Amino acid sequence: MEQQNVEKVYQALDQMAESLESHENIAYLDALGAAMEYIIDRETELTEKPIVKQQLDKHAAIFDKQGYKKEEVRKGIQLAILKGMKGATQQQHMLTPDTVAMLIGYLTNKLVGKNDNFRLFDPAVGTGNLLTAVLNQVEKDVQAYGSDVDPTLIQLAVMSANMQERQIEFFHQDSLRPFLLEPVDLVVSDLPVGYYPDDVQAAQYDLKAEEGHSYSHHLFIEQSLHYTKEGGYLLFVVPNFLFESDQARSLHAFLQQQAHIVGLLQFPDSMFKSESQAKSVLILQKKGTLTTAPKQALLVQLPSFKNPNAMSNVLKQINDWFDNELTGLKN
Repeated sequence: MEQQNVEKVYQALDQMAESLESHENIAYLDALGAAMEYIIDRETELTEKPIVKQQLDKHAAIFDKQGYKKEEVRKGIQLAILKGMKGATQQQHMLTPDTVAMLIGYLTNKLVGKNDNFRLFDPAVGTGNLLTAVLNQVEKDVQAYGSDVDPTLIQLAVMSANMQERQIEFFHQDSLRPFLLEPVDLVVSDLPVGYYPDDVQAAQYDLKAEEGHSYSHHLFIEQSLHYTKEGGYLLFVVPNFLFESDQARSLHAFLQQQAHIVGLLQFPDSMFKSESQAKSVLILQKKGTLTTAPKQALLVQLPSFKNPNAMSNVLKQINDWFDNELTGLKN
């Protein structure tokens, strides 16, 4: 039944976006943002054409008749966004896979422990898919924040959050510039990988390159630590080559000074088109006066998610590790 509802959400959004795309000659992702806005407010500035309004009203009506679960809405939106991103040439127009988002949500629950409330931040929020997937898995009182420089992506993130009835405060800005944000308990982010073009701003960072452009993924790690409380945790989706690049030595030295490396969980290579695209989850804890490094870091090579028995065994090992090594956030 849930999958049927996901399909219904997707089809309604897709039909609305296609109608706006074809009649108003705008990009599918922009049309999708406008379609979600129309579902929420029954208004759009993009069209005055009766035939388009008729289509929008017809498909928006399904959201009045049936209350969809937050995850059904998120997954339906995700399918529409994936359609819009097919063939997209911009590297940042990528979506965190659901299997990755589910693991981040699971680890979030482990790190949060018995805390009833906490503050959560994604500095590379994109369309909000990872952030809302995590929120939908955590039955807690969460103050959530997200930031992205891309106007199309942040618009989709805002509308997606509204459709899932999630309260999230968004920043539309370069996330490597200062924020008006108090430090948070937990950071989750699928880090943008590549070079940061603003050398003047990069010069403010310890992890700036000695020559040429700095790596944006390194700067995001430093920026995230800056906005994390002492003892807070950070969950990053990182490239497997993170500690093998030409600037890896300075990153390693910086992390040893600022954080405890809590764990590294490597996804199966079969999830990715090529070895160079393979990723892992890096778990850090920001050092504080009361923090200590785990006796043994959580190092895991994850099996294929299609192998439930192997996955079950690994999750048991992870659970045991958390029980023995980590007590979670202390508010």
